Amino acid sequence: MNKIIAIILFTFLIITPFAHADTEKATFAGGCFWCMESPFDKVNGVISTTSGYTGGNVKNPTYKQVSKGKTGHTESVDIEYDNNLVNYSQLLDIFWKNIDPTVENRQFCDVGNQYRSAIFYHNETQKQLALQSKEKVAKRLQKPIYTQIQAVKEFYPAEEYHQNYYQKNPLLYKYYRYRCGRDQRLTEIWGDN
Repeated sequence: MNKIIAIILFTFLIITPFAHADTEKATFAGGCFWCMESPFDKVNGVISTTSGYTGGNVKNPTYKQVSKGKTGHTESVDIEYDNNLVNYSQLLDIFWKNIDPTVENRQFCDVGNQYRSAIFYHNETQKQLALQSKEKVAKRLQKPIYTQIQAVKEFYPAEEYHQNYYQKNPLLYKYYRYRCGRDQRLTEIWGDN
């Protein structure tokens, strides 16, 4: 009997924190999805990031299809987070600081609508916060902001080799960022923050 009680208590203690976590989703597109996973993975409260595709009309798209720019999808990152530890406004700040919102249908060396920047909101609150944050960015940068704000469509996870690419292939990832001029341009736009 004591073993059964111990097992029940142990199970309750292990499962309860996850059962009560207030998890939400956020979905952002900022060019290469490899480069968008890393900054969010560092945030306390982010539970997971998944590279994938959204915004288009092709079901179950592949990287090869999306990279041709004809599916309407953009490379995106889907974020699951605990809103007791990090809120959507904080995630928006991280998003903006990792993109160049002043260009249309491109991010750094990646060109085409599949690399456009976008905020895909999951509810009306996210939509309003996204619109407010876009206004602040426009005032700060004093330039047109091309980042789209639209309701999320179905999110399709990318192929496994794209997931956590920056961790699996750190040297190639760093070379890609450097070759693309991503960090240099981000410093020009946002400073050293």
